[in-house]
Parts: sequence; structure tokens; C-alpha cells
Amino acid sequence: MDDLLTTPPAPSVLAGAVVIDELAALGVTDIVCCPGSRSAPLAYAAAAAEQRGGLRLHMRLDERGAAFYALGIAKATNRAVAVVTTSGTAVANLAPALAEARYARVPLIAVTADRPATLLGTGANQTADQVGIFGPLPLAVIRIAAHELKPQAWRSALRRAVVTAEGRLTLRPGPVHVNVELGEPLVGEPGPLPPGVPFRVTAQSPPWAVSLDPGRRTVIVAGDLPPDTGRWWAEAAERAQIPLLAEPSSNARRGGAAIAGYRYLLPGFAPAVERVVVAGHPTLSRPVMALLGRTDAEIIAVDASGEWPDPGWAVSQVVPAVALAPGDPKWLDRWTGADRRFRRHVEADPDWSGEAVAARVLRGLGERDALVLGSSSPVRDADLAPIQARPPAVYANRGLAGIDGLIATTTGVAAGRGQPVVGLIGDLTALHDVSSLARPRFEPEPAVTLVVADDQGGSIFTGLEMGAPRSQIGELAEHAHPRVDIRHGRQAGGVLLQKRIVGIFRAQKHVQLLIAHRQNR
Repeated sequence: MDDLLTTPPAPSVLAGAVVIDELAALGVTDIVCCPGSRSAPLAYAAAAAEQRGGLRLHMRLDERGAAFYALGIAKATNRAVAVVTTSGTAVANLAPALAEARYARVPLIAVTADRPATLLGTGANQTADQVGIFGPLPLAVIRIAAHELKPQAWRSALRRAVVTAEGRLTLRPGPVHVNVELGEPLVGEPGPLPPGVPFRVTAQSPPWAVSLDPGRRTVIVAGDLPPDTGRWWAEAAERAQIPLLAEPSSNARRGGAAIAGYRYLLPGFAPAVERVVVAGHPTLSRPVMALLGRTDAEIIAVDASGEWPDPGWAVSQVVPAVALAPGDPKWLDRWTGADRRFRRHVEADPDWSGEAVAARVLRGLGERDALVLGSSSPVRDADLAPIQARPPAVYANRGLAGIDGLIATTTGVAAGRGQPVVGLIGDLTALHDVSSLARPRFEPEPAVTLVVADDQGGSIFTGLEMGAPRSQIGELAEHAHPRVDIRHGRQAGGVLLQKRIVGIFRAQKHVQLLIAHRQNR
């Protein structure tokens, strides 16, 4: 009996416990875990940590949805969130969310259980070369081998993982991959853990703001940004009296300088623009992309990470932060006057267009609320909604603008914020990720309302080249939008815009699915 009491813990059990313990010590408060055998040491350690009150453990069935759920929590909290999987194809299913995290700068840590490296190439079950499986997506790849029994090395590696993921030193957050080799036995008691040495990181100080010369006709283009950053840009633009062309997920679409219809007004105003200040990650409209490709205007990117946006290859200056000098009030007046005329034209149309659905959803939300927008039509519809004095915090997966994982992201944002969240998504987006509404019965129910726009299966494409009439693309028109009947409703660029809300479906007690359905006359 004495021998049993003094038997050291299994290496994998110890490694799993140390990994979870160090993540919690570094400030990670949420871990999303998927069921699996090889990841058992990590899962049991996370469950024990939750019982001690060190973190929240979220269980999800599907690794792809779990990763997007973790992404949503990270978006809402601005802290690193870990997603734990078993080995094999489970790991590969994290790739879409890691890709979004990479280009949206979201701190996401993939903690993947692995077989010992000695099994590679042997045909052992669920054994693959997982190191490097995500290619260039992670900002760092960390290897932990349980059989080496080096707890201090494991803790040191995890410190690099969290600091890198959160961008504490680089001001460039993003995904990190931690691959943990775990041999059998996989279950047992870890016993007292070897303590870590004291650790502290002095975070990067706020960047020095560069003053811009006054007097040039300037516009600000604001792409995807966190809520606090977006609000700063809205206030700065209003103080400086500079027209603000803000996408919905920039969180800058507010205040007296924001232009609601900039997408339609920009072609007429663009020749007069002399300077463009770019903040965040703009992606939505071709007029903006054309503006960012101008070589006869000064394009200034505001980015402290070294990865500034330059889709038009025309950026002439990169600054970590700016101090905006007062602009010409008459320049802003020209924009706001044109915007008022544009709004009167839009609001005169009583149809339930996509824009009307987005406007009604936004009108029902306030500054304390949160909205997640789908990546195809919904975010573009919201880009034409009226400017609100106190809009909700807006989130969208604009890193790579994919439609996958949007329901999981929405529920993750709700979990991260700890309050109800509304999601406005398209029909294909909902169908793609409806399984993410599943959750364990012992977890709190998310307070989420999903408004689903019935676009007849991706009608955004009818507004692109492949949706052009037969006179332009010939026989390809037969395959472009065969299910869209343009004889009914109001047509704009090939897109049917007549919609109405027809019902509510309660997927869970506090989860509502509202369907905005196309109405044919």
C-alpha cells in the first residue's frame, strides 16, 4: 500500500494538469473542450480547475463549431481562449476558426492532444503529423512532450503561447497552436503540481500618435475593429469634422461624422478626396477598395503591428496611431448633405428589403446590446442602415469573411459578454452551422436571438459578375441563379429584395430563430 501512495503520477496526467494550471495562471478564463480519448488528461484537468473556480469549461461536440465558439468568447473578452481537442481529424477541424483568428487578430489557442512522436509513420490509430498541420496560420507552434517530464519547460512554453496569442508584446494578437504528446496511461490523479517560477510581462506601451497636417480633403475608412477602438475613431472623426466611412463591424458607425450611404456616394466624391486614413480591416465594398488603390491620393494606414492593410498596393505612410487635425467643416457638410438626400430616397421605399430588415434589427438594439452579423448579405445590408446615436457593439467574422461558424461565434460572444446577443445571418449560413445550437444540458443556456434572412440560398452572388444577365455572360446565366425568379419582387442588380419576417422558432428555451422570408407578389 505504501508503494501505491508514493507512485508518481503518469507523465500524461501530469502534463495535462500542468498545461491547464499554467493557462489559468496566465489569465485564461475559458476553455472549450471536445470529447475524445487522447485528450482525457487535459479534459479531466480542466474539469477539476472549473470545480476549484479557476476557469469556465465549455463542452462542445463538434471541433469546428467549438473553435468558432471559442473565437466568439475571445472576441467578446479580448482575452485568449483555449480550445482542446483529441488527435487526428479532430485537429484538422479547427483550421477554419484558426484561419479567421489569424486574419481577424483574435487570440485563440488550439491545444491539441497527440500520440507520442515515436508512433508517427507506423500506422497507429489516429496518428498524424500534427505539428505544422495548420501551415502559416498560427503565430507560434508550441510542442509539449509528456514523456520528457519537464514541467518547467511546459510552463515556459505556455507562457510564450499566451503572450504571443494576446499580442502583449507585439500588439498583434492571433492564433497559437500547442501540440501536446500524451502517451498511455491517460487517466489518474496528478497529485501536487510542481510550482512555476514567478512570471510577469511588461506589455507594450500605447503607440505614439503621429499628427497629420491639416488642410487636405480627408476621409477616414474604418474596417473591422473592436468596440472600444471603433468608438474612439467615431469620437475623433466627429471632433475633427472629417467624413467617416465606417463599416458596421468597425463599431465606428455612429456620431455626426459617420456617413450611412458612403458606398453609393463614394464614386461621386472620390475624385475630390486628397487623403485617406485607414483604420482596422476594411473588406465590404468595391468603391472603398477602389479608393484604397488610388495613387493620386495619400493613403495612410494606422497600424502598430507591422501588418497594415494595403489591398490596393497604394499605402504611402504607416503610422502606429494618429492625432487628427481639424478638417474643413464645409467638406463634411457636403458629405452629410448628400447622405441625408440618400437616406430620404431609401426610406421612401416601404419594401421589406434586406436593408430594411437590418435597419429594424439595429433600431431595436441599444448601446448595451450586442449584434453579430453574417458575412454575406447581412453585413452589407447593415452597412446601409441609418446612423444611430448609441448603436450596439457589433461583431462579424471579417478576417476571411467566411459564412461557416457564425452561429457558434454568436453563442460564443453571448458567453463571453454574459448577456443576450442578437445574430443577423443568411439562410445558408444558418444551415451550415445549425448544429452549433446543441449544448450540454448542464451548461447555462445562451441568451441568443438569431434573425435568419431567407436569401433563397446565397442571393448575394446574383449581384456579382456571375449574376449578370445573359447578354453579358451568355450561357453561364443558366447556372448563375436558376432558383431566383426575377418576375416577382423588386430587382436591384439581379437581387430580389422583398422580404418579411414570418415566424419565430424556439430552438432552446432562450434561443430564438427568426426567419426573414422572401415574399413574392
